[in-house]
Amino acid sequence: MEIMYKSTRSDAAPVTASRAILTGLSPDGGLYVPTAIPPLPCSLEELAGMDYRELAYRIMSCYLTDFTEEELRGCIAGAYDDKFDTPVIAPLVKADGAYYLELYHGATIAFKDMALSILPHLMTTAAKKNGLTKEIVILTATSGDTGKAAMAGFADVPGTRIIVFYPKDGVSRVQEKQMVTQRGDNTHVVAIHGNFDDAQNRVKAMFNDRELAAELAEAGYQFSSANSINIGRLVPQIVYYVYAYANLVKNEEIKAGDQINITVPTGNFGNILAAYYAKVMGLPVKTLICASNENKVLFDFFRSGSYDRRREFILTSSPSMDILISSNLERLIYRLADNDPERSRTLMEALVRDGHYAITPDMKAGLKDFAGGFATEEENFDGIRRLYKKTGYVIDTHTGIANAVYRQYREETGDETPTVIASTASPFKFARDVMNAIEPEVKVEDDFALIDALAKASGREEPPAITDIRTAPVRHNTVVDRDEMKAAVKAILNIDGIR
Repeated sequence: MEIMYKSTRSDAAPVTASRAILTGLSPDGGLYVPTAIPPLPCSLEELAGMDYRELAYRIMSCYLTDFTEEELRGCIAGAYDDKFDTPVIAPLVKADGAYYLELYHGATIAFKDMALSILPHLMTTAAKKNGLTKEIVILTATSGDTGKAAMAGFADVPGTRIIVFYPKDGVSRVQEKQMVTQRGDNTHVVAIHGNFDDAQNRVKAMFNDRELAAELAEAGYQFSSANSINIGRLVPQIVYYVYAYANLVKNEEIKAGDQINITVPTGNFGNILAAYYAKVMGLPVKTLICASNENKVLFDFFRSGSYDRRREFILTSSPSMDILISSNLERLIYRLADNDPERSRTLMEALVRDGHYAITPDMKAGLKDFAGGFATEEENFDGIRRLYKKTGYVIDTHTGIANAVYRQYREETGDETPTVIASTASPFKFARDVMNAIEPEVKVEDDFALIDALAKASGREEPPAITDIRTAPVRHNTVVDRDEMKAAVKAILNIDGIR
């Protein structure tokens, strides 16, 4: 079955997967979605017998139908190699009655590695398939993890440049150090005075700026995105949910066909949307539990059917979730609206214009597969501490939100369905807050001394990604106001004065 990609905001002709990956965002401002969600390509028992690379090929080939088998297998082999510090790529750890899917064993110790390791391979392959001669400029906003993972993937990849914007005071110290020390002659990092939503909104505006696009084209450039708005990010994320289920079957924790729940700490909605796509493909998922921190715009949406970003933006200990505009929700809205781009576009325009929108009762009925919850800072830290004291297992502050929300859900519903919790970052990436949770009596100011203390408390070795930044020199120190982002891009690409 050939799968094409269409915009959530217009009836423009569908494009191939490779073209959607290259473009990132549809020219009309919409997000690309598949014309159909394919069924699982083989039985659950067959999937349980596959390693990560083979399973990735089976799932991704269902969506990326204009890639040849040789091309796609080559992308997968280049992505899922020895840069991961565990041979199973995404191990499952059982602790206190739940299964933690550790998605942080890649080069930057966060779940973004799982998709961003393969995106450069997909994109450069797509460029060749489409005869693209322009240099690809990856333009990305990050709340902490996407930026580093994208730069690590695209560093020194021929024919590409990458520009990452991040909120100056909205990421952890380790996240910032990872970004500002990034090597690669084609990498550029810019901090902004503002929050993630400010960065994301202005990046989207640049994608939709036709005058800027013309200037780029004249200079030999073309924008693309490494954010989860790019379908090349979303499709690889589907894989690890199928892989988690397959491993539960393989390890005889469940039988093929048994239902599971999946809990995801959620900000931009891409990770949980991938789990939803897996469910639609036929993975036996009962409930998708969407876990929010105190920026609980998604929790309120699932309860009321009203999405309202008009609220205080709260900086929390789970900064990758400090988001009030969840971009990937648009893909779900489009599906809830019976794939009607006009209804979808109207709602998205209302969000920009008025700061809120409300879905209809029939659309809200389509949210039955989801349960929303949120956890406060206190609940997050308490849950991390309780899990550590009970089992010795240490999780980061984003996984902590998912852990706390899952415990709430189970207590409120009595649902004992086996549950996979997406563990999205290494605790070493947020060592200060994790140590404050598990051993608050340890008073250390130096970040790396805290990491040493966490290694001792957790019984784990420090990840190579942390060792690498201990002595790495700062290479990027540009800081601009949020309204200067476009000027910063033009300066980096040296296109001032063109036209």
